[in-house]
Amino acid sequence: MKKVISGILLTGILCTPLFAANPVDRREQAQRARIRQGVRSGELTRNETRRLAQQEARIRVAERKAKSDGEITKKEARKLDRVLDKASRNIHRQKNDRQDRN
Repeated sequence: MKKVISGILLTGILCTPLFAANPVDRREQAQRARIRQGVRSGELTRNETRRLAQQEARIRVAERKAKSDGEITKKEARKLDRVLDKASRNIHRQKNDRQDRN
């Protein structure tokens, strides 16, 4: 299980350029960093990490779909922003819910 979670997170890290071009990419990158920090510190359990990684993967799929026609419309950007806001809240809740791996 540990290898699966590490693989998912590593794949996400490698698929993202170092300097993201748009705000959505920067937010995704920052959220992945927050998840990695939670794993390192033990604030996130394996199940929490798995669920958060799956949520991030769904966001990447939604972003790819929005970019499929060449640009992200304002409506698509608002939708992605709301999804990223929800993911951010989930990360915060899971990191601060008094559950840890230790």
